[in-house]
Amino acid sequence: MSRAIYEWRQIPNGPKLAVATLKDSECAAFSIYVPAGSRDETDLPAGLAHFVEHMVFKGTATRTARDLSFEIENAGGQLNACTSEDHTVYEGRGEAEMMPILADVVSDMVWNATFPESEIALEREVIGEEIVMYKESPTDHINDLISGALWENHPLGNPISGSIESIAKIKQKTLVDFRDFHHFRDDVVIAASGPFSLDEMVALISPHLPKTFHAGRKPVPFDRFEASPSHAIDERETDQLQLAMAWHTPGKLSPSRHALRLLSLMLGETASSRLFLELREERGLCYQIGSDVSFFDETGAFEISAGLDPESREEAIACIHREIDDLAENGPRAGELDRAKRLQISQSKSAFESTGSHAAWAGEGLMDFGKIPEPNEWRSQVLAVTDAEIQEIAREIFLNQSPAIAEIGASLSATASH
Repeated sequence: MSRAIYEWRQIPNGPKLAVATLKDSECAAFSIYVPAGSRDETDLPAGLAHFVEHMVFKGTATRTARDLSFEIENAGGQLNACTSEDHTVYEGRGEAEMMPILADVVSDMVWNATFPESEIALEREVIGEEIVMYKESPTDHINDLISGALWENHPLGNPISGSIESIAKIKQKTLVDFRDFHHFRDDVVIAASGPFSLDEMVALISPHLPKTFHAGRKPVPFDRFEASPSHAIDERETDQLQLAMAWHTPGKLSPSRHALRLLSLMLGETASSRLFLELREERGLCYQIGSDVSFFDETGAFEISAGLDPESREEAIACIHREIDDLAENGPRAGELDRAKRLQISQSKSAFESTGSHAAWAGEGLMDFGKIPEPNEWRSQVLAVTDAEIQEIAREIFLNQSPAIAEIGASLSATASH
C-alpha cells in the first residue's frame, strides 16, 4: 500500500470531507461518520441510535432495501455500519471504479432513508433477538455489565443495543427525529480513500449532499471525579466465571492517551503482557485474560476482563492488583516499554495495509481532533512516552479510585460486598 496523502475540507454549508489519496490503490472506501451514538440518548429510549443504524438499510425514497444491497454487491462491493457510544459510521467498500456507486448509495441511505412502519416492526424483532443473543453469551454480556457499573446512570452505561423494554418504546417519529437532527449536523464527517484527490471527491459527493446542515450539540458530559463505580452481578449457572474490572481515565484529548494505550499493551493485550504471563502461563488460572482502553471526549475507561475457574477468583483478583500496583509504584520493567512501543507501531503499520483503514484514520481523526493526524507524527508521540509517564498515569487511574466490577457466574451474591 502506497503512502497516503491526507487532506480535508469543510464543505460550505455542509459537512467535513476527509480524503486519503492512495494513487496506486485498486480499491476504494467511502464512509459517513455521524458524531452521535448511545451517549446521545439522554431522555430518549436506550438503543435509539443503534435502531436508526439498522433502519437506514430498509429503503430510501428511490431504493428498496433489496436495491441497496444488490446495487453494491452486484458490483462486487459491500456495505456495513456500526454504532458506538459516541458515533455511528456507515461505510461501503469495493474496487476503485465503484467509488461513484459507493458515494451515491451510502449517501442515499444516510440522508434519504424512509423508515417504513412495516420494517420498523420487523427490525424491532431482529434487534430483540440480537439483544437476547448477547445477553445469553456471558463473554458478550459482561461488556454491558461492566459499562453499567462504571458509568452508573449516565447514557454511557447503557447497552448500545438497548433493552427489550427500551426498544419497544421506539416509534417511527422517534427514529426520524433522531436521524433528522444528528445526520444533518455540520460536524458530520465524510471519509474516502482510494486513487482520488480531494477536489475529485468534492465534485463526486456534492450532488448527493442535502441542501442544508445545522449545528450539532455536545452530549451530557460525564465527570469522572464525581463517579462512584459499583459492583454488578449476574448470577446464573455457568461453569466459568466471567470477571471484568474497570477504571475511569482521561479522555481522547488528553496528552496521556498514548501512555494509556501502551499501559494496556503491557498489562493484557498480548502474549508477552503481564497479566497473560502471570495468570495464564505461570498460574494456569484462566484461558483468556485481556485489557483494553477506550476514549471519549472528556473521559475514558481502562478495562481488564477474564474467564476463570470460579475457585480461582480471589487468587486472580489478587494477581491483577499486584501487577497494577507494581506498575503504579515502580513503573515499567527494563525493556517493557520499548517492547510495547514496537508492538503499537507495528500494529498501526499493519492496519494501514487496507484502504478502509486509511478512510477510518482520516474520518475518525478529523471527527475527534478537528484535523487528520499524520501517522509519522503520531508514531513520534508514541515513541516519546517515558517510563515516568507510564507510572504517573498508572498511579492516577489505579491508586486514586476503586474499580467498577462485573461478574457473571454461579453463587456470586456473597461477593458483592467484597
